[in-house]
Amino acid sequence: MNGVIIQYFHWYYNGNLWNEFAENVSYLKDLGITAAWLPPATKCNLGLEGRGYDVYDLYDLGEFDQKGGIPTRYGTKEEYINAIEKAHEQGIAVYADIVLNHRMGGDEAEKINVHKVDEENRNLVVSDTFEVLAQTKFTFPARKGKYSEFIWDYHCFSGIDVVQKNGEELHGIFKIHNEYGTEWTDAVSHQFGNYDYLMGADVEYRNPHVIQEMKNWIKWYLETTKADGIRLDALKHLSSDFLKEWITYIKTEVNPECFVLGEFWKDDVEKITDFSDKMDDLISCFDAPLHYNFFKASQEGRNYDLSQILKGSFLDQKPVFSVSFVENHDTQKLQALESAVKNWFKPLAYAIILLSEDAYPCIFYPDLFGAEYTDTVDNKDVKITMPKIELLPKLLEARQRFAVGEQIRYFDHPNCIAWIRKGNDDVFGCVTIISNSDEGVKEISLGKENANSTFKDFLSQRQEEIKTDEEGKAIFRVNSCSVSVWVKADTI
Repeated sequence: MNGVIIQYFHWYYNGNLWNEFAENVSYLKDLGITAAWLPPATKCNLGLEGRGYDVYDLYDLGEFDQKGGIPTRYGTKEEYINAIEKAHEQGIAVYADIVLNHRMGGDEAEKINVHKVDEENRNLVVSDTFEVLAQTKFTFPARKGKYSEFIWDYHCFSGIDVVQKNGEELHGIFKIHNEYGTEWTDAVSHQFGNYDYLMGADVEYRNPHVIQEMKNWIKWYLETTKADGIRLDALKHLSSDFLKEWITYIKTEVNPECFVLGEFWKDDVEKITDFSDKMDDLISCFDAPLHYNFFKASQEGRNYDLSQILKGSFLDQKPVFSVSFVENHDTQKLQALESAVKNWFKPLAYAIILLSEDAYPCIFYPDLFGAEYTDTVDNKDVKITMPKIELLPKLLEARQRFAVGEQIRYFDHPNCIAWIRKGNDDVFGCVTIISNSDEGVKEISLGKENANSTFKDFLSQRQEEIKTDEEGKAIFRVNSCSVSVWVKADTI
C-alpha cells in the first residue's frame, strides 16, 4: 500500500476541525489518504485561542470547564473521538499530536529557588541563586482528580521563563533548583549550549514520578481515543533517555503497532540520523532537510541544480524511517520557521515525495483545500492566501495507481530530472519528469517489453502522445517549470 499522511490543520485554522475532518474522511479515502495527523487535542493555556501546543491539562480533551470553556480550539472530546471513529470506518489511521516538553498556565504559585542563564548559552549562569514566586503548581481544580490525581509542582519542572521577585515580574530563562539537580539534563540537543529549555514550565524527566505519570497518561490516552499513532513535538528539547523508555513502554505495554513520528527539527541530516540511531529506530522523523531543499529550489529557480534535490535528505539517508513533506504549520508564512515553498514549485516537490519509491509523504491541509488568514506583523495586519495546488489530487491518484515497482533515476541534468517506476505484473508504472527551467526532454529506455507502446501525460500538462520504438526507447517531454507523469495510454 502506498501510504499517504495528511496534516489535517494549519496554524491559523478556524472552525470545528474535528467535525469538518469527520465529514471529509470519505473524500480523503478516495484521494488515497491512509493516515491523518491531527493537532493536539488537549486543553491549553490560551483556551480557544491556543493551538494545542501551550499545554495545560493532558487529561482534558475538551471535557472540563477550564481555561475559558469546555471545548478546545478544535471541538469537544466527544467530537474528537467521533472523528477518529469516522476515520477508522474509512480505513484511515489517526496520528495524535503530543506535546511532552512543557506545561503552561499553572494554577498556583510556589516559592522556589532559581538561577538565571544566558539565552544564547544556557550553560552560562548569569545570576546568583535567588528565591522567586513561580506558577509551577498544577492542580486542575475543575477536573477534580478524574482520570488522575497527580499534582504537578516545581519538582516536576526543570526551568521556567516568568517569575516574580518582590512583586516584580521577571522574564528570561530560569533554572529551577529541586531534588533532581541545579543543571539541565545532558540528554538533549546541544544547540544554545543545552536545549533542554524551550518554553513555559519545562518538564523534568529525571523525576521518576513524572515518568510514571506520563506512562499512565499515554495508556489512558490511546485506550480512550483509539488513536493509531502519535506525532511528537519538539524532540530536540526532550531527554532521549526518557523518550526511549517511554516509547518502549508504549510498544511493549500499550500498542505494539503504534506508529511514532517525531519532530526533530534540524537542517543537518547527520544530526537527525544520529538521533534516529540513538532511538534504536523506534521512531520515524520528519525530513526537514528535504523541505529546505524544496524551499531553496523554489527560491533559486533555474539556478538550482535539480540533480541534487535529494542530497542531504533523510529520505536519501534512512528512507524507511523518513516522513517527507513540502510544508507544514511551522514553515507557512508568518510562522516561526517560515520557509514557504513557492507555489510554482509545489507540484514538482509533491511529485518527488508522492511518486518516489521509498517516501512516506505527508501532504499539508492548505495545499489540498486552500487557506486564507491574517496576522499582525509590526502592528500591521498581513493577509496571506494559500491557493490549493490544483495538480495535487491527480498526483495523489497517480501515487495509488502507478507509483509501483522498482525505481530508476535519471538525475543527470541540473534543470531536468526524471525517474521511472517499473510497475508490476498488473501495470507498467510511470515516468515522472520535472523541469525548473525551459521545456525539458529526456531520452529514456523502458526495455523491449515496452516496445511500440503509447504513453500519455496523466496530469494533462502535455497533450501529445509519445510512442516507444522497437527497443522500448522514447523521448519524454515536460513543460517549462512543470511536471509530467507519463503512463501507458490504455491505463488512463
